[in-house]
Amino acid sequence: MQIGIDARLVFYNHAGIGQYIIRLIESLARKHSDEDKFVILQSRKDKANSIQANGFDRKSLWTPSHNRFEQFALSFEVSRLGLDLLHSPDFIPPFRRNCKSVITVHDLAFLLYPHFLTKESARYYGQIDHAWRNTDHIIAVSEATKQDSIKMLGVPESKITVIHEAANPIYKPLPTDEAKQYVKKRYKLDRDFILFVSTIEPRKNLPGLLQAYRCLLDDYKRNEMLVLAGGNGWLWEEVYETVDRLNLNSHVSFLGHVPSEDLVYIYNAANLFVHPAFYEGFGLPPLEAMSCGVPVIVSNTSAFPEVVGDAGIMINPHDLDGLTVAMWRILTEPELSEKLVKKGFKRAKSFSWDRAAEETLAVYHQVCD
Repeated sequence: MQIGIDARLVFYNHAGIGQYIIRLIESLARKHSDEDKFVILQSRKDKANSIQANGFDRKSLWTPSHNRFEQFALSFEVSRLGLDLLHSPDFIPPFRRNCKSVITVHDLAFLLYPHFLTKESARYYGQIDHAWRNTDHIIAVSEATKQDSIKMLGVPESKITVIHEAANPIYKPLPTDEAKQYVKKRYKLDRDFILFVSTIEPRKNLPGLLQAYRCLLDDYKRNEMLVLAGGNGWLWEEVYETVDRLNLNSHVSFLGHVPSEDLVYIYNAANLFVHPAFYEGFGLPPLEAMSCGVPVIVSNTSAFPEVVGDAGIMINPHDLDGLTVAMWRILTEPELSEKLVKKGFKRAKSFSWDRAAEETLAVYHQVCD
């Protein structure tokens, strides 16, 4: 069976879906049998071959990700490859093709929170109805995303398989002193800090986090910094305006995109990790933090309960007082922090990319058989 995996997005974005593509392909390279031949479809600009997958062929495509005419141009390019199946991890398959199709749906935030999108993003993600009707099978990264797809799009349950993601194996506990020295030298972080990791965009609820953090400083007399690691997505301006308005410039550090090799040190140096997003289809950063032995606070919405379970403190993302209290408790109650670290580490171990690869291979064979 000749299987193509659309990995063009990795050249443009290594976060979120880009990480899903990288980890999945690398695991498939370890788990596939000789009867399956894989082709990584990458951007022609990706000269570095940023995905390591020994034994997989590569084809460079001209069509860029999220281009207005992407589905038409991609149809022409893919039709010439002789594939039996095309996996589209960024969920939009070519309009026309001469092979079977599998797509991955990561979340439906664009339907639940359309006011969080730019016009261009709304146009692109608005193709979801055509996408799910134009594919043979859907992989959902969580049960929450599966149920959203059934309820909001009317997708038949038999057409969806849930396959969980996992943290990159690079994320593991390191000696705390070593981690703190590394981030002090490389990122000038010389105070204890609270960590947020994700793309900066409206659904991440960063203005709410900043308000809760301001309260932590003023009412609870804490002195930890707030470190935000992640590149700017869309409609990010409000976050920087909120920092100015709340007079937090000397307390908040924006690191931008951080490579995994550095991020593991930042996780290990953090006092706690917080992710108060309104919605996530899975939520890899909390899993990465738990893998590093960091206590986590997450929202009680969407896929967070499914991923974190009882291994973290869950808060209503609209309850900013509750978020402040949760941060204060972890910072001041060593027993609570230690309990969450132990539970979080065990919970993170229950997710596996090797298992995800095996389950994905089973979907490929189910579709083609």
